[in-house]
Amino acid sequence: MITLADFLTLGAVLFCVAVAGIFINRKNVITLLMAIELMWNAANLALIAFAKSWGNNAGHVFAFLVITVAAAEAAIGLAIVVIVFRKTTFVDVDEVAALKG
Repeated sequence: MITLADFLTLGAVLFCVAVAGIFINRKNVITLLMAIELMWNAANLALIAFAKSWGNNAGHVFAFLVITVAAAEAAIGLAIVVIVFRKTTFVDVDEVAALKG
């Protein structure tokens, strides 16, 4: 039987991997976006685990809201990456001045 602690441990491991991905690789925008998505998914896993444990559906509703915010963040982030890539042939996280326009 999988317990609540197992789900929370998996969520904590996913969150720590995402934080490590952000701090280790600060130059690649796609990797940063993937790490942020992994953070959102770790939070979703914790929400669903608590909802299942407590027998309450509020966690499912919040997880659905987190999924919609994550999808919007991914779409906007990728659109910004495409715009920056069209202006310059490389995408550098530190070169935010290229967005001034």
